[in-house]
Amino acid sequence: MRSIILGILAAFFFAFTFILNRAMDLAGGSWIWSASLRYFFMIPFLFLIVLARKNLKPLLHEMKRQPLPWLIWSSVGFGLFYAPLCFSAAYAPGWLIAATWQITIISGSLLAPLFYETVQTKTGVVQIRGKIPFKGLSMSLIILLGIILMQIQQTGHLSISAIMMGVLPVVIASIAYPLGNRKMMDVCAGRLDVFQRVLGMTIASLPLWIGLSVYGVITVGLPSAGQTFQSGIVAISSWVIATVLFFQATDLVRGNMQKLAAVEATQSMEVLFALLGELFLLKSTMPTMVSWLGVVLVMGGMVLHSYVSHKQDVPGCNEISA
Repeated sequence: MRSIILGILAAFFFAFTFILNRAMDLAGGSWIWSASLRYFFMIPFLFLIVLARKNLKPLLHEMKRQPLPWLIWSSVGFGLFYAPLCFSAAYAPGWLIAATWQITIISGSLLAPLFYETVQTKTGVVQIRGKIPFKGLSMSLIILLGIILMQIQQTGHLSISAIMMGVLPVVIASIAYPLGNRKMMDVCAGRLDVFQRVLGMTIASLPLWIGLSVYGVITVGLPSAGQTFQSGIVAISSWVIATVLFFQATDLVRGNMQKLAAVEATQSMEVLFALLGELFLLKSTMPTMVSWLGVVLVMGGMVLHSYVSHKQDVPGCNEISA
């Protein structure tokens, strides 16, 4: 029960990403600063965590050994992931983005053939190309149906082009995040823990965020104090508190696939927390019954996907949410 509670708490803090990104947009803040400021704020917190764990030197050695892969895949995994998510906040409510973001489960499954898995055979350890997990993917179609139902509400008061501006960036992010994350796992080859890898990817993606910030200064000016503060809250809640809580939860049930699936399924609560947060904090429009049905399908699909996936193989638990 403790692991489930920790998992739900992690989903609660992850949801702040979507709520505050929407709040910053409604307050007139630019997506440029919502994206870049978060990563600037993340560095000191992650640096202290890695330093406290006495893992900084191995990280710097790894980054120095392969600087180009770090630069490329960190920019993909973090830059092409988070910048589009922030951009989409100008066109759709946070709860809808949170729900649409769950399409990353489908994207991640479709990317499997691009990577190799280490398998122990009678003749020794071999590398085989990953296969698309069709059983898990069939459960993911429930998520896709839920997303489509929620988008129906938007068609009543938004143009098709506006809907696409809210959806397509999220689709791009859903591909970039698992692609960059898994490529970096290949580069690290198990030599770094998750905190080292996230810190390293944040540092390696700094050229992109600095360049985006320069563009922001030229086009929209400096961020307001309110947007700066809220970006700091996102960094602390989503990438410090939520990450620590989620990995504590998975550590408690490590080795028990059924319980591990239950913990991972708690992340479906992100959608509900983001929805409730916007209703109470931002006074957003109440979703229609069709949209509520979509929310239920997305959350249910995530739970079913987690359980089916764990029946097929043992996951790495190396990816975290938004």
